[in-house]
Amino acid sequence: MANTAQARKRARQSVALNKHNSSLRSMLRTAIKRVRTAIETGDKSAAADILQKATSVIDRVADKNIIHKNKAARHKSRLSAAVKALA
Repeated sequence: MANTAQARKRARQSVALNKHNSSLRSMLRTAIKRVRTAIETGDKSAAADILQKATSVIDRVADKNIIHKNKAARHKSRLSAAVKALA
C-alpha cells in the first residue's frame, strides 16, 4: 500500500489510466477483428471500407502510445495486403 499522499494519488491515477488504455486496446482489437471477418466473407468493397475505419482506429491508438508505431504499421500493412489479395 502507498504510504505518502503523492503515492496514493499516483495509485488512483494509474487505475484510471489503465482503465482508459484497456478500453483503447479493446477498441483496436475489435477493429482488427472486424476487418478479418470482412475478409473471410470475401466482399472486397466492404472489407476496404472497414479497413479504412480500422486504419483510423489503429493510427489513433498508436498516436497515444498505447501500441508502438511499428506495430500499428505492421497491422495496417498486413490487413491491407489481405484486402488487396481478395479476388
